[in-house]
Amino acid sequence: MAEFLAQTLPFSELDTDALRRAAATLEVVYYRHGTHLTANDGGGLRILRSGAVDLRDSNNKLLDRLGEGENFHLERLSNAHEDTVTASVIEDALVYLLPDSTYASLREADRDFDRYFHTQRSRRLRRAARYEPQPHLMAQPVENIMSRDLLTIGPDQSIQSAAQVMSVRRVSSAFVTQGEQLLGVITDRDLRERVLAAGRAPDTPVREIMTPEPYRISTQTSLFEAVLTMTRQGCHHLPVMDDTRLAGVITTSDLMLARRDDPVYLVQHISRQDSVEGIRELLVGGPTLVAQWVNAGVRARQISRVLTAVSDAITLRLLQLAEAQLGPPPVPYCWLGFGSQGRQEQLLGADQDNGLVLDNSARPEHDAYFEALATFVCDGLNACGYPYCNGGIMATTARWRRPLSGWREEVLGWSRSPTPDAVMRVSIFFDLRAIHGDASLCQQLQQTMLETASRNSIFLAALAANALDSPAPLGIFRRFVVERDGQHRDSLDLKKHGVMPVTDIARLHALRHGIAAVNTDERLRALEQCGALAKVDARNLTDALHCLQRMRLQHQADLLLDGEQLSNFINPRGLSKMAREQLRDAFSIIHDAQSSVRLQYRAGLG
Repeated sequence: MAEFLAQTLPFSELDTDALRRAAATLEVVYYRHGTHLTANDGGGLRILRSGAVDLRDSNNKLLDRLGEGENFHLERLSNAHEDTVTASVIEDALVYLLPDSTYASLREADRDFDRYFHTQRSRRLRRAARYEPQPHLMAQPVENIMSRDLLTIGPDQSIQSAAQVMSVRRVSSAFVTQGEQLLGVITDRDLRERVLAAGRAPDTPVREIMTPEPYRISTQTSLFEAVLTMTRQGCHHLPVMDDTRLAGVITTSDLMLARRDDPVYLVQHISRQDSVEGIRELLVGGPTLVAQWVNAGVRARQISRVLTAVSDAITLRLLQLAEAQLGPPPVPYCWLGFGSQGRQEQLLGADQDNGLVLDNSARPEHDAYFEALATFVCDGLNACGYPYCNGGIMATTARWRRPLSGWREEVLGWSRSPTPDAVMRVSIFFDLRAIHGDASLCQQLQQTMLETASRNSIFLAALAANALDSPAPLGIFRRFVVERDGQHRDSLDLKKHGVMPVTDIARLHALRHGIAAVNTDERLRALEQCGALAKVDARNLTDALHCLQRMRLQHQADLLLDGEQLSNFINPRGLSKMAREQLRDAFSIIHDAQSSVRLQYRAGLG
């Protein structure tokens, strides 16, 4: 028993003698699944040796879910919560019961032991009181809300008869099919813009006005992804497929039946704002809603996609407002998002990383326009909560606002002088994405980057050294390596030593093999498919990334709810035993991947 206690908080902080005395007083109790305990069932601190327990208040609201190594004291929990707290055994549980007399003497004798129960538990109860985890509406599959009453028509049917049947059925869309094959879709907008406005004859076949091969989603696509798809594709009707069969349709009206207060709807409202102040006011409640998402169990990669979609929408609207103020651009341009925005992996607290690539027809006298455009947008982003980049990687910096030919010269310069410091600074540029404008400029620049990097072994070796610069924080016997002093003492940086090494490794391999994908999940999937990474290695890195991002988001949500400043630093001792083991596993995967990189690039690493 003493050995088990030594591995659980806060007993792991006791000296050996105190730990042995505590273990000697333990009583072993077994509770079957379905057992319900209250303070009337006896006092003492219950420590879960195995099994799982839910803590609920008198309204059956879930306060906490405990697993192996965690503990609870029902009487003190009820007093702290000013309510009757019940423990419901959801998995057969073996429990070590520490008598109240021992529990009280340990708290009295050891300040840190006492502080654990005084702060950790009360903080959990405050969070639980504000947000009860529930299945999130936007995480459900579209099949739950899609319309199944579909109107299908043949490709040779006249547009007049199609409009008549749409009117009778009171639907806003009709799907053009041939047998079971979906050919296209027509909507009310098509009848207005492609028929009436274009003066087409009523007997024109629908095949001439339909949208051919419409973008489609599966029945298991989440509402999150459906909204993002509609935003990216600029459509209001999405056919839903069950394998190859047309199963339903989801529309913007269907989606409005879901919760209207989700940040995903900011994308729609942002586009209607005519000032920076109007955009900023829309974002006030965003962080709190994100905290609700996290505590409702929404996946980290879904949240990051939505947060990126919001920042994309803000950037786009600011560019539109700037053009309305400055006039049309003198030459085509593309606004680039770098780093986490480029990868569509933004979380709370993201700063700006952007640039402008101009058409090669740009002349020196055009720069005044684009400098004003960049200043308006970057100032607006800062006002909306996206701080200026400390390193100046913004379109307001002349070096990152230039014609395509200038960008290409810049890339070639990186490859000619790939010093570790230079590579560390420029690696962010390889995670790029077109946010607005002529996307072909971005594609051409990315192609230059891929071709230059993939054939330059010295540059790749420098990238490899950068990927190894932040080792996984695990020491001997898989102990966490934490900060020893300063503001973040006893903590580790989940971003610097967890997320960034995974993104660095995925970027390195993607550049080496000429893979155009930028999102880390997509890079790892493409590396697996082309055989550049073994299936198990690609999946392990993906799992490690998701684990770290989930913990990072949960930590940010906890800080928000406690009114504290956002941070990527986390104290492993504050995690449950299961979470600590998951964190160790994630760091072990990163350590192995970094070791593999060291072997592959050892010649260039020196």
